Amino acid sequence: MLDQIKRDLLRLSDPEKAKKLSGFFKTGKGQYGEGDIFLGIPVPEQRKVAKKYRDLPLSDVQELLSSKIHEHRLTALIILVSKYEKADDSGKKEIFSFYLKNTENIDNWDLVDL
Repeated sequence: MLDQIKRDLLRLSDPEKAKKLSGFFKTGKGQYGEGDIFLGIPVPEQRKVAKKYRDLPLSDVQELLSSKIHEHRLTALIILVSKYEKADDSGKKEIFSFYLKNTENIDNWDLVDL
């Protein structure tokens, strides 16, 4: 399922938009977003992909969150929010703990401001 999500996102990529986003999010050497790679996918399209894969296991969400590709991380977090909203109290605690263990990969304002 993880490979399919990555393929779905890659199909939606827009190199021109990716270039603009790389500049906007300051991905150059020494800038705060250094190293981030953008595919140039609009957030509404990422939300559609996330909805399709909302049952993705946390282990796969973890792998997406570890990606250098910004849209992989954002899609993973959208899936995580969806899981949290539908979870019972025990599930919410598990997701909250998972989120806290992965904050090093949540490194830009748009990844927090969902």
